[in-house]
Amino acid sequence: MNQAIRIGAVSYLNTKPLVHQLDELAPQVRLVYDLPSRLADQLARGDLDVALIPSVEFLRNPDYTIVSDACIACRGPVFSVKLYCRVKPQRIKTLALDEGSRTSAALVQILLAERFGLRPTLLPLPIGSSLQDTSADAVLLIGDRAMRTMDDDYVQVWDLGDVWCRWSELPFVFAMWTARSDRVLPGIAGVLTMARDAGLRSLDAISAREASGVGLPVQQCVSYLRDNLYFHLGPRELRGLQLFSEHAAQLGLAPLEREIRFHGCEAT
Repeated sequence: MNQAIRIGAVSYLNTKPLVHQLDELAPQVRLVYDLPSRLADQLARGDLDVALIPSVEFLRNPDYTIVSDACIACRGPVFSVKLYCRVKPQRIKTLALDEGSRTSAALVQILLAERFGLRPTLLPLPIGSSLQDTSADAVLLIGDRAMRTMDDDYVQVWDLGDVWCRWSELPFVFAMWTARSDRVLPGIAGVLTMARDAGLRSLDAISAREASGVGLPVQQCVSYLRDNLYFHLGPRELRGLQLFSEHAAQLGLAPLEREIRFHGCEAT
């Protein structure tokens, strides 16, 4: 890989294992950190060559292709994507959505529709706002701040990864490395896989470096990265992504159901 490549990564803790030593493995890479929704916009504009974008954004653009078997997924509780309910979930009428993510916003709407037949009124929760800044019946929070928020003052708190995996019996893929299908990027798959593998070998070091910034104990960061997240895009992850595509299309959250393929996935 000789050409300079502009890569966009999410600025959350969950991304750190995917970009560990990426600048050493590929010195020509220019790495940009931003929120998932903003990375999707930059990729669409052509400001980035590759981006770790929300999976729903991949579903919304037929010109996008998956370029790596590295991803952010879960096979159970994810810990960093939560729905805080002030009323029982089946009584939710208003839903405030964290503007930092579009995949989790689609996911919670699918789960409420499938489990209770609900289509609540949607309200924005701007970046930097807290649960106290909205009076909605339920509030979606994602990322590092969801991990720091106390769960005790709510009627019910859903870990959306756990709810999805129990309901679907499949993993959930939150984000993956994506590029425009007309962009030729020789060697990028191997580099991103090597970076992921290096990160998974260095979870203790990553956690020690990032813990103070996210306001969590080091061991809790290690547990989150090791036990709550899954970083390999395998056949079961692709089946979960396909199911998500089907339900997103049914609710009008993505234009059309897509047939999802990635030939580099591992049999896991």
